[in-house]
Order: sequence, then structure tokens, then C-alpha cells
Amino acid sequence: MSVALIGIGNVLLQDERVGVHVVETIRERFSFSPEIEILDGGTLGLDLLPIIERFDKVLFVDAVNFGKEPGYIGVLEDDEIPAVLFVKLSAHHVGLADLLSVAKLTGVLPPKICLVGIQPQDCEFSFGLELSPRVSDKIETMIDRVIAKLQEWNIQCASQSLQR
Repeated sequence: MSVALIGIGNVLLQDERVGVHVVETIRERFSFSPEIEILDGGTLGLDLLPIIERFDKVLFVDAVNFGKEPGYIGVLEDDEIPAVLFVKLSAHHVGLADLLSVAKLTGVLPPKICLVGIQPQDCEFSFGLELSPRVSDKIETMIDRVIAKLQEWNIQCASQSLQR
């Protein structure tokens, strides 16, 4: 079994950067069993197709417009994901929705897909290198949700601080 953890987002836009930020923080804090690959998907959209087709399971982390209060965290799986992504937040969201659609149509969609998303404070995404306070306050909760999902998928995770 192979698993990809992919952070999505534009690091130059405030809350839009959250997926990449969470995944990079996880990479720094944890070590994992060898079957997982941790990737910065940035704004690649359809360019991720040859990457995701190599995996049995893919976990995306991203800012998502759930229509909820800023900081709301949702975990969506498989067929639940495309419906929420068609509420466009930014250019890459069309890419992610398209990526999943094309992967399904071409028969390369991994058997298991999950999206851990957070409602951004500003759906217009202002330029900025810092997360908004309401999103920043939920980073640890997002990390916990991602780690819990990986463990549910039988990925061994160990805190780097516990290994020293």
C-alpha cells in the first residue's frame, strides 16, 4: 500500500497557504513508515495527475469553502469531495476538482481519497505570508485530524521529539 499526503495552496496568499503549511509542519514534526510520501502540491492542479495515480490512498490538505464559520474543519472522503470543490475558492480549486474528475474518467483515481479542509477567514484571499488568526488557531487541530486519518490508514507516525 502506498499513501500520499499532499498539501494544496498558494503560499503567497493568506489562508490559501494552509494546506502547504500543515503538511510542511507535519513533515518537520513526525517521522513515518516508508510507504508514505509527503508532497507540496502547491497550485499544480492537473499536473498532479501522474503523481496521484501512483498511490493507493491520497490525503489532500487544503482551504475549502464549506460555507461555515472561519476555522471550521471538515474531513471529506471519496465521492463527498468533488461536490464541495466546485464552490470555487481560487484558481487551484478548479484544478483539484478537475484533477479528481480526470483521474476518475481515465481510471487512475486512487481507490481511497480524503480531504482535510478548513474554512478560510477570507475567501477572496488577500496577499500575505501569515495565516489569519482564526485559521492559525486551528492548525494543531488540523494536524491532529491528518495524523488520525493516516493512522486509520495504518501509517505509522512518530513524533520527532519523542525520538530524540
